[in-house]
Amino acid sequence: METHTVIYLLFILILSILLGFELIRKVPSILHTPLMSGANAISGIVLVGAIVAAGAGSGSYSTILGFLAVVFGTINVVGGYLVTNRMLSMFKKKKVEGDK
Repeated sequence: METHTVIYLLFILILSILLGFELIRKVPSILHTPLMSGANAISGIVLVGAIVAAGAGSGSYSTILGFLAVVFGTINVVGGYLVTNRMLSMFKKKKVEGDK
């Protein structure tokens, strides 16, 4: 890979990290559950892309990066859904022993 391509991709990575951090920091706490659900949907799409990248067979470097993307994407999706489920269960009414 050429040097200017690596620098360009590194710039995009750093910019996306800073932008994501800034956006999440400014979200009110009441909106975290809907935001988490939307992020899980996006992570699912990214996971499909990672599976395609891992199975493309265009080289060992691409396969390794694709595999790591699948692993981290899966962790992100499963963890996100677990957190969302736990947060939503906090809003459900608790059953009292005498209720049917």
